[in-house]
Amino acid sequence: MIALTVFRVAAYIRSHRVYQALLFMLVLVAIVYGSRAPKGAETSVLTDAVVLAIPILAWSSRSLLDTEPDQQRALSEISVGGWLRELGAGLLAALVTSLVLVALTLGWGLALGVSAAPAPGEFAAILALSGIAALAGVVFGALTSRVILRSPAISIIALLLGFLAMLVLSASPLYWLTIPLVSWMKSANSAELTARLPELAAISLTWCLLGLACYAWLRRTRP
Repeated sequence: MIALTVFRVAAYIRSHRVYQALLFMLVLVAIVYGSRAPKGAETSVLTDAVVLAIPILAWSSRSLLDTEPDQQRALSEISVGGWLRELGAGLLAALVTSLVLVALTLGWGLALGVSAAPAPGEFAAILALSGIAALAGVVFGALTSRVILRSPAISIIALLLGFLAMLVLSASPLYWLTIPLVSWMKSANSAELTARLPELAAISLTWCLLGLACYAWLRRTRP
């Protein structure tokens, strides 16, 4: 399974698809961090960048999972001993890639986007949200991958509309019905991120795990 994970990451890089996600990410950080955030606003700016990176992370995960042809995926299931291990290898490869991309976003922000480093507690909260954002991107990418949605056009539309719907719902009083991205940003802007992190992280991880379970069930029912 680990060998298959490494193989998929290497295939993703050799296919040059990784450069598409990297280019989009560089454009994002160039816009978000076009000027240094004033002192006191670093937590808000860094959190906003993490949230805006999620569709790019989803795009990257979707591209990685779609790099392997369907026939090769079937052979991979046999070689690693079952569809569950093959599924896990793909998700792990996508997560590793997403973590690298979100680390690039955070590193750029700390180096060039803020006037001062956040307080240790706030920085820990930002790191936690960055990890959750990477996982959310993997879930979005997996649920819109070719094995689930055969049409590339429908896949891209579903990815973008799903992210927009999540933003709209998370801005409402029913924010707990989705990953509460707007609540992440509001809490960071009002200096409540550290205090609300347990609640927001619990809601976010619950929906991510439900998304992964849905993906596994859909994969199990497809050839």
